[in-house]
Amino acid sequence: MSLDELRNRIDELDEKIVKLLNERARVVVEIGKLKSKTGGQTYAPDREKEVLEKITQANKGPLPDKCLAAIWREMMSGSFVLERPLRIAYLGPSGSFSHTGAMLKFGQSVEYEPLTDIRSIFDEVSREHCDLGLVPVENTTGGGVIETLDAFIDSDVKVCSEVLMTIHHNLLANCSLEEIEKIYSKPEVFAQCRNWLSATFKEAKTIPVASTAKAAQMAADESGAAAIGSRVAAEVYGLRVACENIEDIANNITRFFVVAREDAKPTGEDKTAILFSTAHKAGALADVLTIFKKYSINLTNIESRPSKKRQWEYYFFVDFVGHRTDEQVQKGLEEARKHCLQLSVLGSFPKATELL
Repeated sequence: MSLDELRNRIDELDEKIVKLLNERARVVVEIGKLKSKTGGQTYAPDREKEVLEKITQANKGPLPDKCLAAIWREMMSGSFVLERPLRIAYLGPSGSFSHTGAMLKFGQSVEYEPLTDIRSIFDEVSREHCDLGLVPVENTTGGGVIETLDAFIDSDVKVCSEVLMTIHHNLLANCSLEEIEKIYSKPEVFAQCRNWLSATFKEAKTIPVASTAKAAQMAADESGAAAIGSRVAAEVYGLRVACENIEDIANNITRFFVVAREDAKPTGEDKTAILFSTAHKAGALADVLTIFKKYSINLTNIESRPSKKRQWEYYFFVDFVGHRTDEQVQKGLEEARKHCLQLSVLGSFPKATELL
């Protein structure tokens, strides 16, 4: 076939795809009507996982699974609007890595609310001002996010999903590399790009600021200035990506929790997050961990934070494989409570199986 014939074939297929997408959208509208009567959740993490898995299984190529998953996520974003517009809170300002993670997860069609601190995200979801919130919980290079762990202690929100996002740092500037005199970013980001910076910029001054988004904003307003941040920050503040992926460690991943007023239904491949505190006595933590071993509950993460109510007592945050409704999990949690001053289930959610 000639080039023109092939392009005509693409045009024909595009028309069919548009018709099918709108046919699917009409079904979504009917689902929205049913949910409004029954009070069903607009965002259902278990259904999202099921849909994406079916798309992957149906894919015979040549498009990679990741490409199709991105298309379907954006399509689901449009579906939310047809059912009921979702409002997503994230740690701002616009252009932050949390903003990037939220958009990769929920697409372009939902409403986003940038907030100044993580505690505010929990509060806005709890008060029903926002439907969902995206909060960073740990990073492979920086460890646990203290603000998020502390916010769980006094909040009633639930974890309904998790997001794994590869963090790429980019040099953003509207001038040439030779003209750069100062570079803005977060202190942690400078640490993660130390080798690249020392090899590339020996004269430029590095100036720490509160966020990578703030850094991009400042670089856009000043001559001879650059920032280290995300591609989204470059788009938001009108900067050019001068150098890509300048981080020293390639495997830099941040895990986010999606918080809501309800957690997720079982999918068969789930995790559960809990919070508990123990008495200040020898072996108290070991007693609880022994119970998890007894019921073959596989722990995937454990963090500790000091109690602000009692001296020398700690809260422990634990993730493990399984759903809170699983029989073994229920038995294990029931027995563990006997050894705890407090034990709260923060939520069960589908295990993240892809990097965004």
